[in-house]
Amino acid sequence: MSTATGNRSGLTVWLSGVAARAGDAVRRWPWWLQVGAIYLSARLVSACIFMAAGLQQGPNPWFPARPDYWNFINIWDARWYAQVIVSGYPAVLPVDAAGNVQENTWAFYPLFPALARALGSVTGLTPAAALTAVAMLSGLAAALVAYSLFRQKAAHGTALWGVAFFATFPVSAILQVPYAEPLTIFLLGTALLLVIRRRYLWAMPVVVLMCLSRPVGVPFAAMAGLLLVYHLVQRRRGGGEQSHSPRELAGLAGLTVLSGVSALIWPAVAWAATGDIAAYTKTETVWRGEDLVPFKPWFDTGIQLFGPVLGVLAPFVFAGLFALVLFAPPVVQLGEELRLWCACYVGYLLAFLHPQTSTFRMLLPLFPLALGAAFLSRSRAYRGTVLTMFVLLQVVWIVWLWAWAQLPGGGDYPP
Repeated sequence: MSTATGNRSGLTVWLSGVAARAGDAVRRWPWWLQVGAIYLSARLVSACIFMAAGLQQGPNPWFPARPDYWNFINIWDARWYAQVIVSGYPAVLPVDAAGNVQENTWAFYPLFPALARALGSVTGLTPAAALTAVAMLSGLAAALVAYSLFRQKAAHGTALWGVAFFATFPVSAILQVPYAEPLTIFLLGTALLLVIRRRYLWAMPVVVLMCLSRPVGVPFAAMAGLLLVYHLVQRRRGGGEQSHSPRELAGLAGLTVLSGVSALIWPAVAWAATGDIAAYTKTETVWRGEDLVPFKPWFDTGIQLFGPVLGVLAPFVFAGLFALVLFAPPVVQLGEELRLWCACYVGYLLAFLHPQTSTFRMLLPLFPLALGAAFLSRSRAYRGTVLTMFVLLQVVWIVWLWAWAQLPGGGDYPP
């Protein structure tokens, strides 16, 4: 054996030993430190992608070309949340010369900017900095709650892999920008955790706050209601020790009602402030360019993409494929609560969402499926491939949708 070959073999052995000792040390960390390390590592990767994309950013509506990281993440809806902090919500809906409602801040729920305003008043941070801080802290809290939620169904190692998939998901970069998604995922994960633990009364204030962060109250109420029916049937059939007590059933019924009422809080506030009962829905539909008609946008988009025959079938195919996913063995392991949440949330998107490029971001509340992906295989090759593909798709999402490039007809695809 040559000296060079021997040196390379010795180096390989040494590096393997270092990696093994490092792995053993990390495994001795407390769970919250392991989760934090995974999450922060993922956010560092996303930050590098943002910075690389920012170097390629040309002229845009917000700042000069080639912005730094902090300017680059404070665009799109982040500017609307900053406007809420500075100017609040309009008492009169802005309209154009034809009387059509224009884009305004009523589309943006109040909890996220309220927390940032409170932080700014205490620390002196600018609105952009305060929003960024709240989003980043909420994202970390969401990862910790996701782990706690996953541990209800999986062992420690599998739960960590579920967190890794959640933290690197192609749109997970949104967890470190001034959007409300990190806060909503944190509150949603907490509410789901409390539901699984049957702490329905404790879940109630969490759900109210969640409904003031983003419009997810309707699917959560549907999930709670279906879960109530399921447990009523189980109790009638004699579900044994695992069946719900009358007190637990009453708590779940109360949570169902409260969730439905909480979903109406923000539209009711917009009505009270503007005097227009449809102020919220009029504002929301400005971005889609047409009135809200349940389910219709999916068929319209299907026809645009696939033609008049396949386009009509496409939404049914999508719904059928998702139903098959929910009955796949790795997803069945998630349990009734998480599967019902995913089903109700997708049903809500099909009923009310206008499918567009922002749809990818709207899929983040399906984060419990990350644990299903971890259940699919324990192979390191499989799990490593999933992480690699997720990171590569983050590059696609940031470069394609977050970076601004004017379309031939004006504007750009929103993230």
